[in-house]
Amino acid sequence: MSGNGNGNGTGIGTAPTLQALTAELAVLRPRMEEVSRSIHARPELKFAEFHAQDVLTGWLAESGFVVEAPVGGVETAFVAVHEGTDPGPYVAVLVEYDALPGVGHGCGHNLIAAGGAAAAIAAVRALPDHPGTIAVIGTPGEEMGGAGKVLLAEAGVFAGVDAAVMFHPADRSMTTQHALAAAHLRAEFTGVSAHAAKSPWEGRSALAGAQLFLNALDSMRQFMPPTARVHGVVSDGGQAPNVVPARAVVDFYVRDSTAVSVGALVARVRKAAGGAAYATETTVRFSETGPLYAERRNNAVLAARFGATVRALGLEIGPGAPDSPAGSSDIGNLSQLMPVIHPYIQTAALGTPSHSTAMSEAGVRRFAHERTRIAAIGLARVVTDLVTEPEFLEAARSEFAAASGPGAGSDRPGAGGVGSDRLGAGGTAPSGPGTRPGSGSGERPAQAPGLRPAPGQSPVAARTPDATTTAPTAGKTATAHTADAPATASTADAPIAARTLRA
Repeated sequence: MSGNGNGNGTGIGTAPTLQALTAELAVLRPRMEEVSRSIHARPELKFAEFHAQDVLTGWLAESGFVVEAPVGGVETAFVAVHEGTDPGPYVAVLVEYDALPGVGHGCGHNLIAAGGAAAAIAAVRALPDHPGTIAVIGTPGEEMGGAGKVLLAEAGVFAGVDAAVMFHPADRSMTTQHALAAAHLRAEFTGVSAHAAKSPWEGRSALAGAQLFLNALDSMRQFMPPTARVHGVVSDGGQAPNVVPARAVVDFYVRDSTAVSVGALVARVRKAAGGAAYATETTVRFSETGPLYAERRNNAVLAARFGATVRALGLEIGPGAPDSPAGSSDIGNLSQLMPVIHPYIQTAALGTPSHSTAMSEAGVRRFAHERTRIAAIGLARVVTDLVTEPEFLEAARSEFAAASGPGAGSDRPGAGGVGSDRLGAGGTAPSGPGTRPGSGSGERPAQAPGLRPAPGQSPVAARTPDATTTAPTAGKTATAHTADAPATASTADAPIAARTLRA
């Protein structure tokens, strides 16, 4: 590829004018809206976004991009590359296109996808002889802990990328907005089934364990940091009212301002799960259902250029408040590796909640597509400036390097991730190498957020052990065994697994 990953190419062109980019988006607007509506009409959940992938890659291929799909071992991911005439920076526009269960595109990913593709196409149409590489990277599975960007980064898909840009729909516009780190967790309680009326004393209710666990979390809320969020659902509470449930599952997220603080809170949540199992004479398996999302580092240099561009187009925008409510995204992990921006553009009425039917309905209206056009121009401006202005890229790199210094967020070992284990009465979790993923339950082994890589290193994922503890049931004596080590550590002592991304 022409992009050499170091941004030091000598063939530097001249960035197109704002008028030229605006003119290109005017031509692309009908197709952009068509792509958005097509993706919106067929919402696809994480890692099943085949229609969206086809629609996007088809448009990009028609526009002169060389498309590779799938990539990185993720079937619905893709990379579409437009090589320049001279060496230079490698700049990626990121697109997301997965939907949510129940509400479809309630997060506006149809607009992210169509607008991101339009931005890259406009950039190469306005600057056909650009230096370096302009790419669109399709990153599926952002919702529900899918961590598509984490998987692609570990597979080397982002190797050599100098900067990555994207935008997100919202009910207000912000050049920068913080995002919480998030652990995606599962507590699976196992009990003993019995007839719920004839002989309930012969059983031990896994659902009772799950209920007590949720009550314990509610009791903890007063004593959590005000920045923390813990929320979830009972995804399996039993199969029949007349059977004491032998299995119950709570899927939930633990969020806080940094991956480090999430790790500390997860240790407390693990204790609550073990205590609920002890009290109900059940066992609980505590695991991750997806990699931990790191907090986001917004690159102020790139964000300022984006903001200036969209303001020139008449859109009022500024930085978000540092203490405002926020969600989480796997771009946080990517932001530990390179300069990124993730501005929010108002595409719905103020107060429209994200992840809602109202937001989904707003995502196909004229207002949303007009704002997506503006966002696409802003992204195209940043992309073309990055490949033609070495000092702009260097400023973004310098700002990133300063933010990556000692003590900067999760960019250090131990920044999140939880072990996968089974806790019972007085539940214990061992320490030692190796872990096993959950069997047939959609779980992933313990993983942590992306950390700043050392050049040339390969992906590393430390594993924590899988342990089994059997609680006393119906008068029986508790016994414990582990796969790799004796059960000697407390639930709070289970090691934190570091997942390191390599770019």
